[in-house]
Amino acid sequence: MKLPLKKVISALAMMPVFAACLPAHAALDIGEAAPKFNAPAALDGKPFTYSLASELAKGPVVVYFFPAAFSTGCSIEAHAFAEAIDQFKALGTTVIGVSTDDMETLSKFSSQTCQGKFPVASDADKDISKGFDALMQTRPDYANRISYVVAPDGKVAYFYQSLNPFKHVEKMLAAVKDLPQNRDKKQ
Repeated sequence: MKLPLKKVISALAMMPVFAACLPAHAALDIGEAAPKFNAPAALDGKPFTYSLASELAKGPVVVYFFPAAFSTGCSIEAHAFAEAIDQFKALGTTVIGVSTDDMETLSKFSSQTCQGKFPVASDADKDISKGFDALMQTRPDYANRISYVVAPDGKVAYFYQSLNPFKHVEKMLAAVKDLPQNRDKKQ
């Protein structure tokens, strides 16, 4: 899926507007326990209940929050995670996207934009986003664009917050590669 240049340019043009939505304090701190959650989710259009605790038992998890499925920036970010999913898997890491969208929307998003390569969870009641300090302060109906690497011990190993969707995958891959269990792996 190639993204039209006009969409990319318009997304970049909107970055200063959305920058005002960034919270003054951001994110859970590194070393802080990530809230465990179960949530309705979809993978390739198929609904299921996602459990962070179950995924952490298998290895690190990238939990990334995004404002709205099918918006330009969120589509760019989801596409980038889909394209990089094999690199995350090679490092024993899973990825989950989380937004405040409803399940019907996310079910479509999971198969179309995410290409069926990773699940997305619905946080319609905003409890997960609140727990991760991921809601926009000025638009609290929307999750902010923030990504976390949660280590298998359930603690935040790294986070990155920016409404610009272009660096999240790069930053998350670098952080996962830097986890103790991955430092000696050949990349």
